[in-house]
Amino acid sequence: MDKEFVEKLAVFVREALQEDVGDGDHTTLSTIPAEQQGEAKLLVKEDGILAGVEVARKLIEIADPGLKIKTLLTDGTAVKAGDIAFYLEGDIHSILKVERLVLNVMQRMSGIATRTHEYVSVLEGTKTKVLDTRKTTPLLRFLEKEAVKIGGGVNHRFGLYDMILIKDNHVDYAGGITKALTSAENYRQQLGKEIQIEIEVRNLKELDEVLAFGSVDRVMLDNFTPQQVKEAVDIIDGRLVTEASGGITIDTIRAYAEAGVDYISVGALTHSVKSLDLSLKAKLI
Repeated sequence: MDKEFVEKLAVFVREALQEDVGDGDHTTLSTIPAEQQGEAKLLVKEDGILAGVEVARKLIEIADPGLKIKTLLTDGTAVKAGDIAFYLEGDIHSILKVERLVLNVMQRMSGIATRTHEYVSVLEGTKTKVLDTRKTTPLLRFLEKEAVKIGGGVNHRFGLYDMILIKDNHVDYAGGITKALTSAENYRQQLGKEIQIEIEVRNLKELDEVLAFGSVDRVMLDNFTPQQVKEAVDIIDGRLVTEASGGITIDTIRAYAEAGVDYISVGALTHSVKSLDLSLKAKLI
């Protein structure tokens, strides 16, 4: 967990708790004496891939350094209903304050890791890797992309700032493939920053134009069939990193991988994932 990630997490925790707690957890304040100590366990209620344990550890430390966490399972573990991920011990008011935040984060991350693992498993034996996209929950992207990595996937660009990715709308607005690439290459030179250029193509004619231009790092084959991807990969012949995208499902992804593409991007890893069922169960000590 690098410094930038921890800084983002600290901001997120503060704002999330402020949203939830407001001027006080009046239910806890009215029913449980201050300073009372307790224990809770993070119970897994559904089979899947566990994610967010280390995030939860840091989240809890930020919320109340006095809380003690004893982890039994690590990120990336295949879990079954009934497993216990960790025990939490300390001030009951603090446990109840962080309960929902911990669960929301871990359920979401575990759901994404589980979905990603399913896609990755289908590609076993091929060279192809599964990529995430920017189809993420605003301000939670750093957590969701971390979950993709835990599930065995690979992160694509984080945002608009760390890659030049020329998509169909950019091409059309710019006046075509060559014009878009010329402008992008000139911009990259002026920027003086190491930044890759990727361009989306919709057919083999556009691919030929990309190859003729050069000065491109990666090409996205958008809404190609597996057979068209194979043809494109053969034409490219290792000159560019290849990525397939557009409506690829868990039922069709193997065929795309067998066509020889380097990466397959799947928005469904994050945009419509089902959270994994987890629960925090309390116990007095």
